Parts: sequence; C-alpha cells; structure tokens
Amino acid sequence: MGPILPSIIDEFRLSHAMASLLTSIPDILMGALALPSPWLARRFGRDPVILAALLLLAISIAGRAFATGVFPLLVATAGVGAGIAITGALIAGFIKARFATKAALLMGLYATALSLGSTVSAAVTGPIAIQTTGGWRLASGMWSVLALFGIAGWLAVVLNERRHRAVVPVSGQRVRLPLGNPTAWLVSLFFACVNFLFYAMVSWTSPMYREVGLSTTLAGLVLASFTAVFTVANPVFGWLSRSHDRRGWLAICAALSLAGLVPTALAPGLAPFIFIPISAIGLGGAFTLGMTLPLDNTNSVEEADMWNAFALTVGYLIAAGGPLVVGYLRDVTGDFRSGWWLLVAVSAVMLALTPFLHPSRSTHH
Repeated sequence: MGPILPSIIDEFRLSHAMASLLTSIPDILMGALALPSPWLARRFGRDPVILAALLLLAISIAGRAFATGVFPLLVATAGVGAGIAITGALIAGFIKARFATKAALLMGLYATALSLGSTVSAAVTGPIAIQTTGGWRLASGMWSVLALFGIAGWLAVVLNERRHRAVVPVSGQRVRLPLGNPTAWLVSLFFACVNFLFYAMVSWTSPMYREVGLSTTLAGLVLASFTAVFTVANPVFGWLSRSHDRRGWLAICAALSLAGLVPTALAPGLAPFIFIPISAIGLGGAFTLGMTLPLDNTNSVEEADMWNAFALTVGYLIAAGGPLVVGYLRDVTGDFRSGWWLLVAVSAVMLALTPFLHPSRSTHH
C-alpha cells in the first residue's frame, strides 16, 4: 500500500494518521488473530483453516479495490489482515513438524518468499497505478490473483502430505501460552522491534523521500531497494546461523539496522540507496532469526505453535504502532525527522535485547 497511499489520501481526503491505518489494521489483526489460530487448527484441522484464510484474503484484496468510502476500505483491509494472520500463525508449526532440524533454513526460505512478495508488489504497484486508467484500484486489487495461487500451492502441499501419509498427528496435549516465561517475552519484544521498524519503513520511506525532493519513481525505487535487500538478507542469515545460540548474529543484525537508520535521521537526503539498504540487511536477518527463536525454545509442534502465536501477537500488536506513530508525528511536526529518530531508538532497544536471547536449555535437537 505504501506507493499508493498518497493517491488514497487524495481520493478519500485522509490525514496521514488515518492513512496509516491501511498498514496498521493488518498488523493489529496479525497480532490479535495469531492467538486463536492454534485453537482453530485443533478444532477444524490445519489445512481447512489455512485454505479458508487464503480464500478470505483473495476476496478482501479484490474487495478493497472496489471500496466506495473509507469504511468499506477499512473493512476490506481488515479481511486482508485476518487472512494473512491465520495463515502465518500456522506455518511455523508445520515447519517445526516437518523440518525440525532445519528450522532456521526453512524459516529463511519462508521469510524470503514473504519479502519477495513485498518487493515485487512495492516495485510494481506504483507504476501500475500511475500508468493505467485503473489507477490505485487496479494496482491494489490485482494482487488477489496471487491469493488464488496460494490456495493452489497449499492444496498441492495437502495432497503431497496425504500421498506420503505424512500428516503430522496433533497430540491431545493442551499446551498453554508461555505467559510466565521471561524468554518468551524477550523473544516477542525482539520480534516486535523488528516489525515495528519494518512496517514503519515500508509505509513511510517512499513518502519521506518524496518530501525530501525525490520523484515518485525514485522514491519508489528507494523503497524497492529496502525490500529487495531485506529479501536477500532473509535466507543468508538463515543459512549463516547454524548454532542453536543465535545471539551473535542477532546483535550484528541489530547493529546494521542502527548503522543505516542513524545517518538517515541525521540527513534524510544523504545517500538513500546506501543507508536504507544497510538497515534492510540488518532487519532482513533479524526477521528470519526472530521467527526462528520460538522454534529454538520449544520441543513439540503444539508448543511451537503456541510460542509462535504468542510472539506474533505481542510482536504485531506493538508493530502496528510503527506506521501509526510515524504518521502521527509527521502530522504534528510537519516532517518525518522525529519519526525517523523514533526508529533509531527502537533499533537501539533491539540491540540491547540481543544478549538475553539465549535459547532455553531444555530443548533438544
């Protein structure tokens, strides 16, 4: 939505804070719906739930393109968030069950697929909105086709599992949320920082550089450089991090994020194609490793699902504030500088958390 936010702001006469809801609502739902997802999977079966969520996603993306007012636009956006939330919460348990010894590598591939989608859409949505008569509506609605590909992809997984009778048994064991576990909270806070930064930057990098004086196309390319480098960093750090204790790599990732954000906050117009990608390397690695941490700390599929749901809930509910707070600060101060300094502070918190992310010693591999 980043590249077409200005067009939507113009058409519906939205404030920057209101417009940021288009990226914050999915984040909020990705957090809120992560918790009931393991319950839904136990109640109705993992595969039917994932397929229903993907169908909701396809309908909601298409529906957003036909929104006639702010309310339908926000409702369709909520459907998008719900579809992504439920699917995303159940993928980690699947990886834990089928690829327990290669969790970081598989999470790296999964994160790469997520970011590749973000990159392609960030790079293509703006030009399509500008160069076609369909404008922002066509540019946002056409992605519903990809949700149909997602449905076909998961059906192929289901058939493959059935053919090889590799259906993972769900034990009757009721696993509780790790509310009393300090490591679970630290993992969730680290994941929250990564996503707070990611969603704020995806939402506002392009508008910020337009205000600094770059053309729409160049500002879009700065954003594309962020998501492209983020995508490349995902599998690289998943592959590099072989040890069960990932704290060294987590610290390197947080430091890189900080190294890119500080110069951007000091002088927004300075070398955007250098500093924005540097922060993307750090955030891309941190995203993959952050998603692997719940798997490092658990022993069963159910436990992994619960830790993952907990990390996603805390992470995305805090992350939803990223686009919102930066948009609000832009409304209040008249430019993006204070918002970018907030991102520097969040990056520093992320670095401070890394020494405490030692995996629990009870887990085996």
